[in-house]
Amino acid sequence: MEFAVQIVTLIGSVAMLMFGMKVMSEGLQKMAGSKLSNVLGTMTTNRFTGVLTGSFITAAVQSSTATTVMTVSFVSAGILSLAQAISVIMGANIGTTFTAWIMVLGGGSFDMRLVVYTLIVVAVALIYSKKKANLGDFLIGLALMLLGLTTLKINATEMHLDEMDAVRNFFNATSSWGYGSYFLYLLVGGILTFAVQSSAAIMAITMTLCSTHVLPIDMGISLVLGENIGTTITSNIVALSASVQARRAALAHLVFNLFGVIWVLCIFRMFVGFVCDLWNVDFTPGKTSDVDAIQLSAILATFHTFFNVFNTCILIGFIKYLEKLVIWILPSKPEQKDTDSQLRFISGGLMSTSELSILQAWKEIHVFGVRTQRMIGMIHDLYNETDETEFTKIFSRIEKYEGICDRMEYEIAQYLNAVADGRLSDQSKHEVHKMLRIVSELESVGDANYNLSRYIRHKHENNIKYTDYQNKNVEMMIYLLSGAETMMVEALERVNITEDAFHEMTNMENEINNFRDELKMQNMQHITEKEYDYTTGVNYMDIILELEKMGDYIINVEEAIYEHKHDK
Repeated sequence: MEFAVQIVTLIGSVAMLMFGMKVMSEGLQKMAGSKLSNVLGTMTTNRFTGVLTGSFITAAVQSSTATTVMTVSFVSAGILSLAQAISVIMGANIGTTFTAWIMVLGGGSFDMRLVVYTLIVVAVALIYSKKKANLGDFLIGLALMLLGLTTLKINATEMHLDEMDAVRNFFNATSSWGYGSYFLYLLVGGILTFAVQSSAAIMAITMTLCSTHVLPIDMGISLVLGENIGTTITSNIVALSASVQARRAALAHLVFNLFGVIWVLCIFRMFVGFVCDLWNVDFTPGKTSDVDAIQLSAILATFHTFFNVFNTCILIGFIKYLEKLVIWILPSKPEQKDTDSQLRFISGGLMSTSELSILQAWKEIHVFGVRTQRMIGMIHDLYNETDETEFTKIFSRIEKYEGICDRMEYEIAQYLNAVADGRLSDQSKHEVHKMLRIVSELESVGDANYNLSRYIRHKHENNIKYTDYQNKNVEMMIYLLSGAETMMVEALERVNITEDAFHEMTNMENEINNFRDELKMQNMQHITEKEYDYTTGVNYMDIILELEKMGDYIINVEEAIYEHKHDK
C-alpha cells in the first residue's frame, strides 16, 4: 500500500510541476500581452539580436514551445523571415536552460515549503484583489512548480530507488552497452518528451534519478540530449497545417538540435568529463557517482546550458546555409501560390495561452479585412468590364471570395470561442466580444460586395445602359468606399484608431449617407423626367444602396476598434 501511495505521489508531483510551469507561463504572458509579439517583430534586425530576443522571451515565459510556436506563426504570416526565425529559435534553446537552473535551486537542501506556502498566500491575495491577478497567477504557478519539485525529491528519497534491486539491475543492464546505451537513453528522452509535451518534466525526473544515485550521470545527460530532440516535435506538428515557410522554420529547429546532438556524441565522454570536472566530480562511464545530489543536478543543468550555448555559437554564422538546407528539403510548390483561401495565423491551433491567441486572432482579422478590401477593387473592375469572358472570370472570383469570407467568419469565430474558454481577464473577455462583432461586420462587407456583383451582372445580362451621370455617381461611391476600406484595414493592422482618424471616418460615413440621399431624390426625378426608364433606375439604386450599406458595416468595424482602445 505504501509503495502504491509513493507511485501516485510521484505521478502527482510531476503533474503538479507541469501544471505549475503552465500557470506561471500564462501569468507572465498575460502581463506581457502584445509586447511579446512586438519584441519578436522589432528586435530581430540581425542574427545576434534574434538570439538574444529568443533567449529573453523563453526565459521570461518559461516555455520554449510558446516562443517557437509563436515564431512559426509569424513566419507563416510573413512578419518574420526564415533567417530571423532561425535566430529566435536558437535563442529559445538557450532561454529554456534557465528552467533547469530553477530546478537546481528549487531542489537544494533548503526546505522550499516555507517559500512555497508564502508564495501561495501572496498569490491568492493578489488574485482575489483583482488588481494584480496576472502577477498572482505567475506566483501561484511558481509555487506549484517548486512544490512539485520538492515533493518529487522527497518522494524519490523515501522510495529508496537506489536500494531496489529491480531498478538497479535495469539501469545497470542498460548502462553497460557503451555508446549503445547513450543512443538508447537519447531515444527514450525524445519519446518521453514528445509524449508528455514538457521537456521540463522529463528534466526534473532525470535530475531526480541522477541525484538519488540510481542513474549514471552520462545516461542522464543522454536523456537530456533526447529531450532537445523531443521538444522540437511540437513546433513541427503545429506547422503541418501552416505555410511552407512555417514548416521550414519548424524543420530548422529540428535540424539545429540534431546537428548539436551529432557533434556532442562525437566527443560525448570528453564533454561529460569536462562538465564533471567543473563541479569536482569524478566521471566513470556507466557508473553512478556517490556525490552530493545538488552537484549531480547542477552537472545536468551545466551540460544543458553548455550544449545549447556552444551549439548556437557554432551555427550562428551558418544561418544562411541552414536556411538554404531547409528550403532544399522543403521546396516551394508552384501550384500552391494562391493562399487566399487559407488562414495564415490560426490554422495551427491555439497558442500556449489565451492572451497570445488573441494576438494571433487580431492578425487573422486583419487578413480578413484585406481580403474584403480586394473585393471592392474587383467590383470596380467588374462594373467597367465589357468583355464577356473577362466579366465571367471576375464575377467567379468575387463569388469565390464571398465563400472565403463566410468560411473565415466561421473559423475565426470558432477560434475566438475556444479562446474564450480559457482563463481570460475581464478586459480580454470584452476584447473577444469586440472581435466577434468585427468578424461579423467583415462578413457582411463580403456579402455586400457579392450582392453588388449580382446587381452588376443583372445590369450586364439585361444590357441596361446607364447615363454618364449615373456612371459618374457609381464611380464616386466606389471611390468613397475604397477610401473607407483603406482606413478600416489600417486600423485593423494597428488594432487602434486615433480620435482624429475616427472622426474623419465618421465624416466620410456621413458624406456617403448624404450622397445616397441626394442620389435617391435625383433618381425619382430623372425617372419622372424620362431620362432613363424605371428598370434602369431600380438597378442603379440597388447598387447605390448596397454601397451605402457597405459603408455602415465598415464604420461599425471602426467603432468596435475605437471602443476597444478608448472605452477602457
